Formats: sequence, structure tokens, C-alpha cells
Amino acid sequence: MSEPTANSAFNRAAAFIATEAPPATVAASVSHAPLTDAEIQRIAPTRGDRLFLVLSIFIGVLSGLLVVCFRMAIEWLRVLLLGSVPHPGQYRLLLAPMLVGLLLGAMVKYIFPQARGSGINQTKAALYVYNGYISFRTVVGKFITSALAIGSGHSLGPEDPSLQIGAGIASLIGRRLHLSRERLRLFAPVGAAAGLAAAFNAPISAILFVIEEVIGAWSAAVLGSIVLAAVSSVVVARAFWGSQPMFRVPAVTLRDNRELLAYATLGVVGGFAAVLFSRLLAVLRPWLRSRPDWTQMLQPAAAGLLVGCVGFFGFPQVMGAGYDTIDHAMHGQYLWHVLLALAILKILATTVSFSSGTPGGMFAPTLFIGAMLGASVGMFEKHFFPQLVGSVGTYGLVGMGVLFAGFLRVPLTSVFMVFELSGNYSIVLPVILANTIAYLIARSLQPVPIFEQLTLQDGLNLPSMEEAREETTLRIEDALHPLDGQVFAGSDPPAVIAAKLQQEKEDIALIRCAGNRWYVLPAADLAKITQATTGVSQPIEELLPEDRTPYLYPDLPLNETLAHFHRWPLLPIVNRAVSGLLEGVVSQADVLKCYQEHSHGHS
Repeated sequence: MSEPTANSAFNRAAAFIATEAPPATVAASVSHAPLTDAEIQRIAPTRGDRLFLVLSIFIGVLSGLLVVCFRMAIEWLRVLLLGSVPHPGQYRLLLAPMLVGLLLGAMVKYIFPQARGSGINQTKAALYVYNGYISFRTVVGKFITSALAIGSGHSLGPEDPSLQIGAGIASLIGRRLHLSRERLRLFAPVGAAAGLAAAFNAPISAILFVIEEVIGAWSAAVLGSIVLAAVSSVVVARAFWGSQPMFRVPAVTLRDNRELLAYATLGVVGGFAAVLFSRLLAVLRPWLRSRPDWTQMLQPAAAGLLVGCVGFFGFPQVMGAGYDTIDHAMHGQYLWHVLLALAILKILATTVSFSSGTPGGMFAPTLFIGAMLGASVGMFEKHFFPQLVGSVGTYGLVGMGVLFAGFLRVPLTSVFMVFELSGNYSIVLPVILANTIAYLIARSLQPVPIFEQLTLQDGLNLPSMEEAREETTLRIEDALHPLDGQVFAGSDPPAVIAAKLQQEKEDIALIRCAGNRWYVLPAADLAKITQATTGVSQPIEELLPEDRTPYLYPDLPLNETLAHFHRWPLLPIVNRAVSGLLEGVVSQADVLKCYQEHSHGHS
């Protein structure tokens, strides 16, 4: 609300209290009327709501167990195919990803066609297109193919597939219980949060990511279930892995404010790296998909061979998810130019692996690239500016959030992800500064987020969550106008009100009754009440039904008025501080006019 509007509202409230509300009744006037039985019944949780919450816990437990098995399968395959300590010159680094790529090409082509890709867009499509449906074959295929791909060294990660596995299990349970279509749609993000939380060992980040990227808004109908599923899945995962964070970094102490310039520089570097990463994917992926069908089976093998060459000739760290390499980088075990080389090679390896259609996610590669860039900036500063010595691990950790914010375009998740992955809340200022810079650079140079690019390449038109977050929300105050007539008291007899309406040639009566209940009566309804009145002086509030108009306030979204116009032609808008004070009224014509003016202003 603008300052003049706020001041005028304050003046009207003060005038109302001074002139209309007696001192003894001011305290009572700020309280609403008691809710009716029908209203309590409408807002109380139903049996289906309670069942939904219980099922969310069960989905979380089951998703946690599946993700644990998934990560164990990846680790077992990695040791089997690449060895316990891969190093340059091993021929298995060339053969394993190439041969597994041939197998994956055939499996994705003929057995599990829906297992291609990361899984995030498929989950969004299930929510918005397929009524929450994810087949059990897709869940099995995602588990097997992603484990093979990541375990054999393809430059992909397990988090995105875990998200789809959780969503698929939730979809399966919902179908087996014959839930409604609406409930099935809600189950997909619940399972997605459970799978991602277990994979990340970070429930808050998983919840925020699902809200930011999958759902796009805070939804009271599903938020509680998402929280329960995420927490229960993490409890299961921590029973196997422990509760310690994925990365341990010493606490941050900014001894010199000039060190913030280094974090700002990291934000700039991360922003440009995110744009480079996005554009490479946006070019290579559609080009490979446009090749003849017979090449689709060979593309994962070719990608595996290229990634294997990178490992064979000197940099096996880029193969697989790379969590060990991230930990080594944050403890200062690489020189800054080696770290920079690893970041560049990881961008290329991930672009090739993902664009070829190999199942796997982009979360882990994004964290890897960000950690390498951040640690390289930290090592560079330590070498050339020793007076600003900081923790290299801190720069690596901030770098992970920077690329997450710039590449995946989830700024809120990126901040909390850094906190949860490290258990370190002392780096809030560097994280917010660097992430904001990276996000703004990526947003200005690459207007279309990477997930939206991928959905468009797949022929889908899913909601753009970034645009939805930044879309201007119209409020009731934008369509509000003062009441032209007068407000009648509930103590007035119907005949008196009818006479005044006829005298002033109005067709709607706005009535304020005791307990700050508001009623809107068309003249025709008022005439019926007048005819049925037994006593001339009987107050109209004794003749009105309990079904009053809703309490609406100027700051509420404008679309909340639309559900009421079929019952009331005019809606009173009241003051939040003094509920008996009328701020104005809105009609359906006012709302439509406001939307039309808003659309013309953005066309």
C-alpha cells in the first residue's frame, strides 16, 4: 500500500474510533464474530486430510529406504567398474562408461523410455499434465539406469533421480489406494521432497526446492505433507549414514570487510559460469536429439567414451558425482589452476553426458563446478593476497551455492542448501552476497531458466516457476472504491431501510450488524423481508440469516473475491485494525476492470 493510502486509512480508522465507536466498545470492535458451525466444519481438517498426512510419513520412510539402496548401488557399481581409487592410465576408465553407455542406450530406447533425463521435469509434467501419474516401470528404470550411469563414471548425480523415484513411489501408493485425481497431483511433490531430502540429507533444502521449482508457490494444502515426508525420509537416511553434514568447513570469521570483495568476485565468476553451462546444454542437447534415431542408442556410449578420456588422460575426478573431490578441494588439496581446470572439464563432461540422454541428474555436477570455482578463488586469494587469508573450504562451500543459484535458478534453496550441507550458519553474509550477484547475472544474460529450456525442448509447456515467483499480484486495494451510498445499522427496521433505498434510488443495501457482521441485500430481497416482518420496529439483524459476507481486507489477493460474486453483487472490504471500519467496496465489474487494465499495462 502506498504511503498516502496508508495515511488515509489510518486517519479514517482514527476518525471512526473517535466518532463512532464508544470507548467501552473499541476493544470489542476489533474482534470478529464467532465462527458458525458451518464455517468451523468447512475449515476443520477432514478424515481425508488426516489420512493424507499419515500417508506422507509412510511415503517418506519408503522413499528414504529406496534412496539409501540407490546410493549403495551406485557406490557398489563404482567400485566394481572403476576401482576403489581410480587414477589416470587405467583402461577401465575408458571401457566402463563406454560399454555401460551402450547398455543404457538400448535400455532407454526399448525398455525404459521415460527414464531419460534428470527426473525433475518428468515430475513437473506428472503434476501438471498427467494428474500425478508416474508409472512403476519408470521408477524401476530410473533406479537401474541412473545407478549404472553414475556408477560407471558418467558425469551426473543421484539427487534428481532420487526426486523422481520418491515421486513415483508416491504416485504408485496413491493409485493403489484409489485416491482422487486432486490427491494424486499433490502426492507427486510430496514424494519428490522425500526422495530429494534423503539424497541430500537436507530436509529444508528439499522442501524449498520442491516449492520453488516443482510447485511454484506455498500451498497450505500440501506444505504439511511435504514437511512430514521430507523429515521422515531424512530420519531413515541418517539411520544409515549418520546425522553429520556432507561437508565440514570451519566457522567463518570476516576479519577484514575487504574479503567480501572476493566473495562478490566469486558471485560474478559463478554467474558467468552458470550462463556458459546453460547455453552449452541448450545447444548440444537439441542438436543430439535431432540426429537420426539409430544414433540415439550410441550417444550415451560416445558420451561415456569422452568422459572416460578425460579421466584416462589425467582428471578422473570429473567422473561420477565427485563428492570426494569436493571434500578434497574444500580442504585445500589442489592448486587454484587445477581447480579451475576441473570446473571447466566438469562443465564439458556433464554437458555431454546429460545431452546424450543418459539418465542422471545435474545437482551433483552443479555442486562440483561451484565448489571448484569457489575453492580456486579462495586459493588465488590465499596466494596473492595473504593479508586477506580466509578458509578455502568456505569459498568452496559458497561457490556451491553460487552456481546452484545461477544455474538452477532457485535462490532461496541455494542459501539454505549451503547451511544444511555444511551445518555452518556463520557464512550467511558471504552466501547471500555471492548468490544474489550470480543469480542477477544469470537472469540478465540467460532469461530462460535451464529447466524451462529443457521442457520446451521436450515439447512441453510447463509453468515457469521463476516467472510465477516474480509475477505482480493484484490486491483487493487495487480495485477498491468508496461506497457511494450509506451503511445501514442492524438495528434499523427493514421498512426504514427500504424507504431510504427507494428515496436514494439505490438497489443494494449494505448493513453492519452487531459483532461486526456485514450483509449485502439487493432491494428485491429486502422487499421480501419487509413483507414478512411482523413488527414494524423489529430490527433487520433479527431477520437476516447467519450466512454473512466474508471478511475481506485490502491487502488480500484480488482473486479471492471471485468466489463470492455468485452470492453477493457487492463485497465490503474492512480494516484489519478496526474490523467495524469500512475501507470500501468492490463489485465483479471492478475486479474485471482491474484485471483488464493490468493486462493492457503488460502487453
